[in-house]
Amino acid sequence: MQVKILICLAVIGVASDTFAQAPTDTLGTRILEEIKISAQRPTIERLPEISGTYLWSGKKSEVISLQNIDANIAEKTPRQIFAKIPGVFVYDMDGTGNQMNISTRGLDPHRGWEFNIRADGILTNSDIYGYPASHFSLPMEAIGRIELVRGTGALQYGAQFGGMLNYVLKTPDTTKTIGLESINSVGSYGLLSSYNAVGGKVGKVQYYAFYSKRVSDGYRDNSESDYDAQGAVVKYMPTKNFALRAELLRSNYTYRIPGPLTDAMFKADPRQSTRARNYYNPEIYVPSLSAEWQVGERTRLSWTTSAVLGDRRSVQFDRTANIVDAINPTTLAFAGRQVDIDHFHSYNSELRLLHSYSLMRQTSSLAVGVQYINNNLNRQQLGNGTTGTDYDLAIDVNGWGRDLHLKSQNIAVSVENKFQLTQKLSLSPGIRYESGNSKLSGTTTYYDDDRDLPNTIEHKFPLLGINADYTINQHQALYAGFSQAYRPVIFKDIIPGTVYEKVDKNLEDAYGYNAELGWRGNANGFQWDVGAFALQYSNRLGNLAQYDADRDTFILYRTNIGDSRTYGAEIFVEYGVRLGDAVYASIFTSTSYFNARYQGDSIRINGKENRSIEGKKVESVPQWISRNGLNVRYKNLSASLLYSYTAESFADPLNTVEPSATGAVGLVPAYGLLDLNATYRFRNLSVRFNVNNIANKQYFTKRPTLYPGAGVWPSDGRSAVVTVGIKI
Repeated sequence: MQVKILICLAVIGVASDTFAQAPTDTLGTRILEEIKISAQRPTIERLPEISGTYLWSGKKSEVISLQNIDANIAEKTPRQIFAKIPGVFVYDMDGTGNQMNISTRGLDPHRGWEFNIRADGILTNSDIYGYPASHFSLPMEAIGRIELVRGTGALQYGAQFGGMLNYVLKTPDTTKTIGLESINSVGSYGLLSSYNAVGGKVGKVQYYAFYSKRVSDGYRDNSESDYDAQGAVVKYMPTKNFALRAELLRSNYTYRIPGPLTDAMFKADPRQSTRARNYYNPEIYVPSLSAEWQVGERTRLSWTTSAVLGDRRSVQFDRTANIVDAINPTTLAFAGRQVDIDHFHSYNSELRLLHSYSLMRQTSSLAVGVQYINNNLNRQQLGNGTTGTDYDLAIDVNGWGRDLHLKSQNIAVSVENKFQLTQKLSLSPGIRYESGNSKLSGTTTYYDDDRDLPNTIEHKFPLLGINADYTINQHQALYAGFSQAYRPVIFKDIIPGTVYEKVDKNLEDAYGYNAELGWRGNANGFQWDVGAFALQYSNRLGNLAQYDADRDTFILYRTNIGDSRTYGAEIFVEYGVRLGDAVYASIFTSTSYFNARYQGDSIRINGKENRSIEGKKVESVPQWISRNGLNVRYKNLSASLLYSYTAESFADPLNTVEPSATGAVGLVPAYGLLDLNATYRFRNLSVRFNVNNIANKQYFTKRPTLYPGAGVWPSDGRSAVVTVGIKI
């Protein structure tokens, strides 16, 4: 806002001087010359200290403006979109653009489930206390900006270690009754994508609606993808101080899962497939109603009621990579597949109040929130599916191997107060208290009779935190924070997902904290945000890829691996310079250092051997992640060259180096990738060209032990995308 005001004042000042000094013609009319005002639009910004009913003072935050970057948005390439946010680990499970799998500070990237994920501030995690992954997937063309707040901001919106990730939709052009936008892409491996939107303002009503469709053959064999999404937003403002908003979003895709590889298979041909009959299909609806009321000059109230409704469906021959899915010569048919369906019924209501008041001749602010969650997750799994090859969810007469309900009720109260102690220094202490439980009921057909399944999971805990902000001058500030975090044992932890998963019956909730200290600012062409952090994660849950006591059956054993602590640094520095009247160039580095290690624990291997993991590195946490770029703008043309480096990491807490026969454990090698992106913008038309992984590097980012299968999952090689967008 400050930048916009300064630009406006500059325009007024220049115009006034120009008018006073302009020559006149014979009739005394002043002749004005054209005035050109140029300003570089930032691609990375910070959240304001107060936004709506939220306090962001003293917290590490980043805001990405998608309309100002040249990234490959058709396929939602995370390393390009999050290039200027240090420490974002990208799990490239597939290159279809269907799902975003990212994490920060050494956390688990699977479907972002360590984040509190939102769309327009609406919670989209499928079931916070049952299965917190976000299966909902917006098209990136619909997003105006992305907001990320690290873990110390957790008190106001949830208990997650990762923090909050909010995708904010584009808003309509309110100067028009109707406006249209169309963005269409074509690319390698059969990519075709089309996004179309309409929006505008009629009287006191604003509206925006979109439809998105994307299909792809995929980089690997048998990896086709078919995606569609829709959304509609209506906002009614009867007065300038009161607004009502209704929103309905939907995403749906079917992904043909090509299966995991062993290391030998990956070296021979990373594009090959081990499965041709596996499919995955999440269809999610996110409806919401919200109201915002400026009660008075110093008081603001907001209320939101929303839901996450839909299904996560899959049909798979779910075995390790070294087991071939082939026709049985006796039956002349394939083996039957496993059908799994999760039905989500997650409801959320949140009331928030922000009030500003005078204290010690300074303006302080109080933020209070009350959140109620009522969820019912129905998990129907281990159905005996067909022996066919197409996407078919039919099961035999034996029904489901398990048919369970996890019903959760929870109420959370958060209070945070920003005390403005001086004009430069503020302190913001806060507390969040959650109270509720999850009750398990239903039937299973495959557990031993002596196994006790927990039928009630309590989640009652207080979380404390404090943040500080010190303004050095108008261009620089220091920030610091501490916040506790908590993750209760969830449905996925206590109920194995496949026949080769085993679960420790004595699982304990995970808890810990985030602490951070940073310095950010901009001056003399430089923009920076440099900080250090510590993340304590006690009772960390994880999977051990091993064999049973007889050493003849491969199993994944889920247990509390132990306590871990991650120290690190997050460094973002960018320098920009104007070269003449038409050229602007900048270089940046976005680099993080992680030292993530286990603390003083032993784990039981193969049913009998205890081995210490003291000092071992936490799995899937590379020591270095560095993204470095060169950006150039010449008139209406912008281009960026990005180099992304990710160091090696381990796949298990024992830090196994040599790959296993299944590919489930072993070292994940380091890799470096080069991307070139360019955009030409002319009035309402834009043309974008992306070349991803220019050097055609063959790599993989992680060895998953759960979905979509234990083993090596190759990431995409070189590809190209051309995108044309138009606004009317």
